[in-house]
Amino acid sequence: MNIPIWVGSSSFAAVSASWYDSGSQPKPTSFGFYDGDNDFKIDADKVADYCAHRLGWPIMDVELQDINFYRAFETAVTTYGNELYAFRLRDNLLTVEGLSTSSNLNNAIVSPNLSTILRISQQYGAEAGVGGNVTWYSGSVFLTGSVQDYDLNAWAVEHNISASDLEIRKIFYEQSPAVTRIYDPYAGSGLGSMNMINSFGWGGQSPAIQFMLMPINFDLQIIQSIEFNDQIRKSNFSFDLINNLLRIFPIPGDSDTGLRLWFRYLKKSDRISNSVAQQPDSVTNVSNVPYSNPIYSQINSIGRSWIFEYAVALSKEMLGLIRDKYKEKPIPNADITLNGSDLLAQAQDERNKLIERLRAFFDETSRKASLERQSEENEFVNKTLINIPNLIYIG
Repeated sequence: MNIPIWVGSSSFAAVSASWYDSGSQPKPTSFGFYDGDNDFKIDADKVADYCAHRLGWPIMDVELQDINFYRAFETAVTTYGNELYAFRLRDNLLTVEGLSTSSNLNNAIVSPNLSTILRISQQYGAEAGVGGNVTWYSGSVFLTGSVQDYDLNAWAVEHNISASDLEIRKIFYEQSPAVTRIYDPYAGSGLGSMNMINSFGWGGQSPAIQFMLMPINFDLQIIQSIEFNDQIRKSNFSFDLINNLLRIFPIPGDSDTGLRLWFRYLKKSDRISNSVAQQPDSVTNVSNVPYSNPIYSQINSIGRSWIFEYAVALSKEMLGLIRDKYKEKPIPNADITLNGSDLLAQAQDERNKLIERLRAFFDETSRKASLERQSEENEFVNKTLINIPNLIYIG
């Protein structure tokens, strides 16, 4: 079977027209990602010629056809785009998460924002009781005289809540704040012992007419004294909560019967269910971030140079596979061993080095690296300016 090989020239336009106009073989590239790009059309034949010469033509035959070079070229462009957008994705994933998948980020300038950081931190707000993604509910039990223990698990079952799902967050069982029980002997009028802070609406006594202003630490010491007095000298308002079994102190009296004891709780299952939001049309993971194949005509000379080198490595790999299949070629009175295995090893090594070089270049231009470099530059500039003598103006 006599299959033609590289003859020294090619015409991407002819092959492309043959396929797209009439549907006849061969198809110019595997996927046709860039077949309509004028710059790609022009460079396709140049890349084929470049790859062929790098593989030894015309000194020796190159067992490849023009479509092999075109496909290597297309793969190289796609690989460059994949590496580029994977780098941008790593830099911007927290920013674009939740974005509509109908967007196109190829040429978008992405400014960092805190939306995802705030969403991640909602769990801390929920635990602190200052917001978040878990709802806090209110409930209450009726007090009964001489009954000290109350089973909140039983209360949950009565209200169609699984006992294992109940988590008590706060019990509203405490005396009135000490600040409402401060009496100022230096305030005149009325009863003679007036609340110094009545003017702020914090007390229950008649407003005083005259005040002697005392230092704020005086009030703080009085508040602390009142609280210590409640804790040590009185049967202080307190409670124990173990496994949702509530024990309150002091034991309610008969006069307390019928009063409500309020508490706040959450459902443990809400932590999981509220942390998962189904958004089928939004960016949820790295696989659906809206990046598409690059536009070849917009790739600069730095990117194209890498693409040309990668196309050579791919072409060398294809040639190595072909020659490795036919390792020995008979000639009169001898056999020639082809260098397929050597080409394969070289191609793999070149591809790995090119990928490593490209990733290192992208990492050097990351947002973090750029900010670090700018910070160092500012530091060097400041050091330089220090050595510049300041002029003294004499008027």
